[in-house]
Amino acid sequence: MTVIVLTSCPPGLRGFLTRWMLEISAGVFIGNPSARVRDALWDEVQQYANQGRALLAHTTNNEQGFTFRTHDHTWHPTDHEGLTLIRRPNQNRASSPTEQNRKPGWSKASKRRRFGK
Repeated sequence: MTVIVLTSCPPGLRGFLTRWMLEISAGVFIGNPSARVRDALWDEVQQYANQGRALLAHTTNNEQGFTFRTHDHTWHPTDHEGLTLIRRPNQNRASSPTEQNRKPGWSKASKRRRFGK
């Protein structure tokens, strides 16, 4: 079984994939092509995805029973002792708009509680 998920990709690429797979939802394709055809499809997806993102998941003979590949995702697959896990980027907590406006240091209420004033 092979699953390809496209996000923000050109409609022509989606049309190309419907020749080989079924589109069960917008941008989600499933099928059972051979390994050679699957690799050829993935090469085409990477070439024509432009600014879009793509994910390929397929069955294989390992402990998890599947493997996956990504194209232009911020989340990357990493190998951890034979298991493929997703590594997500570390987001700074101060990146939210409310935390950017805060002044550094203790609040007035916290200072009162701390020093008993």
